[in-house]
Amino acid sequence: MIRILIGSPSGKESMMQYILPHLSSPKRGDSSVPTWEIVNAIFYKFKSGVHWHLLPIKSLIYREPIKYGVVYHHFRKWTKDGSWQKVQQKIIGQYKHLLNLSVALFDGTHSPAKRGGEQVAYQGRKKCKTSNTLWLTDADGLVVGVTLPIAGNHHDVTAIERRLEYLVAQLTASGISIESLFVNVDAGFDSQLFREACFKLGIELNVPRNYRGASQIDDDTYFDELMYEQRYAVERIAPRWPMLGKIAIAHY
Repeated sequence: MIRILIGSPSGKESMMQYILPHLSSPKRGDSSVPTWEIVNAIFYKFKSGVHWHLLPIKSLIYREPIKYGVVYHHFRKWTKDGSWQKVQQKIIGQYKHLLNLSVALFDGTHSPAKRGGEQVAYQGRKKCKTSNTLWLTDADGLVVGVTLPIAGNHHDVTAIERRLEYLVAQLTASGISIESLFVNVDAGFDSQLFREACFKLGIELNVPRNYRGASQIDDDTYFDELMYEQRYAVERIAPRWPMLGKIAIAHY
């Protein structure tokens, strides 16, 4: 939808048009560095994966020398006051006509959190501490919403009602209706709790059966195999999810 080239003139123009208007203004005494340069440095950090203290400040900030802590300060401030979430909602809302919501795709990812955090726990498959987030994309793999993170030792459907409500609130704020939205989900999400939560919200699930035990019996729930094949879009962006997950964890 919007491609921002970090450090380029077009990147600066995109930031000033789509991002800066929704960020809270600096307080008196904050750095006099142009806001777009601060945002550019933040984007560089998450694009490159570099640690905060290793940011190449001299290459990113031109007007005056500052320390990396100034960049981090602004990132945390805009996180706490909801500025980043507002940016996300405004951009998605403005360009929702470009989204392909003929079918949506829903999946989860575990993001390593080696330094700990509020929603972090050891995850056996990853063999490290992680946070778990759930992502909703359109049919082309563009992310349109993400749930609050939970500790990595929990299953994807843990607290699913609360997490879905939060996701729906994001979409509603962007002007996207979830009424009768068709959503592809893998068999790991096949549970009565998840199906009921989606039904209450008006979401049409397309999920294959996952028979976990003798007590779980088949029913007449419809499953469209052809529609389910469109999950390839999620697999295409999945390699970027660990990085996106770290942004989401920091965001919330």
